[in-house]
Amino acid sequence: MSEDPADQPLPLVAHLTELRDRLLRALLAVLVVFICLFPFANEIYSFVSEPLRDLLPAGATMIATEVASPFLTPFKLTLVAAIFIAIPYVLYQIWSFIAPGMYRHEKRLAIPLLASSVLLFYAGAAFAYYVVFPLIFGFFTSVGPEDIAIMTDINSYLNFVLKLFFAFGIAFEIPIAAVILIWAGITTPEALVQKRPYIIVGCFVFGMLLTPPDVISQALLAVPMWILFEIGVFFGRFIQRRGSTAADTE
Repeated sequence: MSEDPADQPLPLVAHLTELRDRLLRALLAVLVVFICLFPFANEIYSFVSEPLRDLLPAGATMIATEVASPFLTPFKLTLVAAIFIAIPYVLYQIWSFIAPGMYRHEKRLAIPLLASSVLLFYAGAAFAYYVVFPLIFGFFTSVGPEDIAIMTDINSYLNFVLKLFFAFGIAFEIPIAAVILIWAGITTPEALVQKRPYIIVGCFVFGMLLTPPDVISQALLAVPMWILFEIGVFFGRFIQRRGSTAADTE
């Protein structure tokens, strides 16, 4: 008995409908978090700007050079914070969409990788805030001419710190990237070790492109990237050994 051609598009339509529902749930989660955070938008901006404000000379303040900046800048930061907080739920919706098409052994590895990627991204942002910001802002506020008043624009500051948050969050995903490449068979731990000199140079180039033009901030991004690469290679060896053991027992 031949299948009705009209029935063929239904699975695709069902997948698209589920994808739409998952995306709407993710957007709704971001919206709910944003609504909850918006009354505290100014407090959130004060928290994010504290590393710089604590280092400003006595009497110096941050300024707004555009008419709408006092409203739009905290608004933008609150929206980014809502996305940042809702990331686990957003990734859960993505996982729920793709998980039915994965094998059991793939799920066993993918779930720890997914959870680790979220935690590492948060760790990268926390490292930027608590370690990098005090050092680079301390450097910037101490090297300027004495007769120049430091009054940073609030929107320029936000763009600067969001760039660093994103850079360090992505940089801390290096172990996950290394593990996935090894798990997929694209490379091996031995091949990555052989490329270590090039990867170290690449870390410093990446740090140079994504951080301010000073050695301190570049090193603060490049050195953790190198350490995280070594961590990824270590866990990659472990996963490779487990894969070889499983293949031998089949």
